[in-house]
Amino acid sequence: MNISRKPTKAEIQAAIGQTVPDIIAPNLQVLFCGINPSLYSAVVQHHFARPGNRFWRSLNAAGFTDRVLTPFEDNDLLKLGYGVTNIADRATASADELLTEELIAGQRSLAAKIQHYHPKFLAILGIGAYRKAFNQPKAIIGRQNELWYGAIVWVLPNPSGLNAHYQLDDLKKVYRELLIAVKS
Repeated sequence: MNISRKPTKAEIQAAIGQTVPDIIAPNLQVLFCGINPSLYSAVVQHHFARPGNRFWRSLNAAGFTDRVLTPFEDNDLLKLGYGVTNIADRATASADELLTEELIAGQRSLAAKIQHYHPKFLAILGIGAYRKAFNQPKAIIGRQNELWYGAIVWVLPNPSGLNAHYQLDDLKKVYRELLIAVKS
């Protein structure tokens, strides 16, 4: 279902466990990787669609886009050399509902995507999920030390409005650091 109105409670409930298709192509500059789709995103079938999610504003504030795209324009990222996927495919009300085993399985699926599509950078949007999925308990925000199947791995904060540790100015700063690395 691809809707531009606010989903009903029944539609949100029916989206539990659904998926959102990847926005992906070969040789992207950056493949942004969320933790998993929200129920709202699963209903509308677009990434980072839940009101309050700051992904689109963060991309614009950092300079990845020349204006704030809407979730319904997520396919436009491909024209800019960017894509979107998730570690875990299953939509949930909160990423906290995912089991560590799901994140580890999602990492293996993500590895296949990286090997097939060869993005230059893989930007994981969520430090906690990265630590679990990649077995890197001491990882910090920013560039990681090793290439992963040829991709430079960069960990960014989760742009969810529920992430109170990072405000929009903070997100702008760390997303901008990635953009600077991409451009250099």
